[in-house]
Amino acid sequence: MCWHQPPCPTADSADREAARMTAHHPEQGWSLLCNGVLLFDDTGELLPDGRIIAPHRPMATTLVVAEHGKGALCSRL
Repeated sequence: MCWHQPPCPTADSADREAARMTAHHPEQGWSLLCNGVLLFDDTGELLPDGRIIAPHRPMATTLVVAEHGKGALCSRL
């Protein structure tokens, strides 16, 4: 499907979301990538062969507070 150079990652590649966008419909919540992948706003995907990739939003940063002496120690996981 991809005609430009360098070619976009294929729909089977781990980095398939890096392909160029050919159609964008934010009002409907989806975009079509050059490699034939339908990318949805919730980060779900529909691959050209009909496989579905479940939404995979990054995990929210968790703040952990551990008491250490009189103060508190904060770290991010």
